[in-house]
Amino acid sequence: MIEILQLLGNAIIETICLTGVIILIGFLLGILRNNSLKNFQRSFGSKAMMITGFIGVPIHELSHALLAIVFGHKIKEIKLLQKPDSNGVMGYVNHSFNKNNLYHQVGNFFIGIAPIFGGGLSIIALMYFIIPGAYNQYLHILIKNLQVKSFNKTIVKGILTSYGELIKTIFSAQNFKNPWFYLFLFLSICIASHISLSHADIKGASKGLGIMFLILLVLNVFDIAQFITAIDVMKYNIFITGILLIAVILSVVTFMLSLFFVLIKQR
Repeated sequence: MIEILQLLGNAIIETICLTGVIILIGFLLGILRNNSLKNFQRSFGSKAMMITGFIGVPIHELSHALLAIVFGHKIKEIKLLQKPDSNGVMGYVNHSFNKNNLYHQVGNFFIGIAPIFGGGLSIIALMYFIIPGAYNQYLHILIKNLQVKSFNKTIVKGILTSYGELIKTIFSAQNFKNPWFYLFLFLSICIASHISLSHADIKGASKGLGIMFLILLVLNVFDIAQFITAIDVMKYNIFITGILLIAVILSVVTFMLSLFFVLIKQR
């Protein structure tokens, strides 16, 4: 009985280690996104949804579609952009899969969370083309952080400091003098405004999460999970955080800007 509880405990911990950061950042992005859109609607009306959605929604839906293809799902219908319906839905991807196929089942998790990675990578791509200096620093920080061999307060402080410097580089006086930087901000705000997960996304991802837990449980039963070291898990989470942190930074900027417009309108 004790061994069974230990196996279950290990599988739960490993599931959290592999998906916890993604889920946590996903919820944070959702909070920022929902409040930003509410503020934009208060300032500009319902048309604000379409202004940001023109760029953000297609990227959101294409992220779902791409991962659906990767995991062998059949796309039945896709709508990249539409006027918000009664439920506020501006786009969707309807897909089907074989419930007896383990690969298809696990894919539900990654298909569900795809927009936060698709949005984050899109913003990183914009950095590469529009503000290459900030992109180069970001890449340097990510590579450097992946070289850590231990985890302590000093390491955490160093990682946080490095990303603090990145924020200063992105929003440097030099960039504000660059007209193309404002295009980067506009496109990033559009993407960040629609980067979070819908209820349908979360529901779909939860199905795959359960299958992932069962797979990890089986790996523990056969003692295969022992080959995944704590350092491997740490570097994995540093890498995931590094990609999604760009999305968080721009989502915070979007939220602050939405608050600014609300305050302007109230005057």
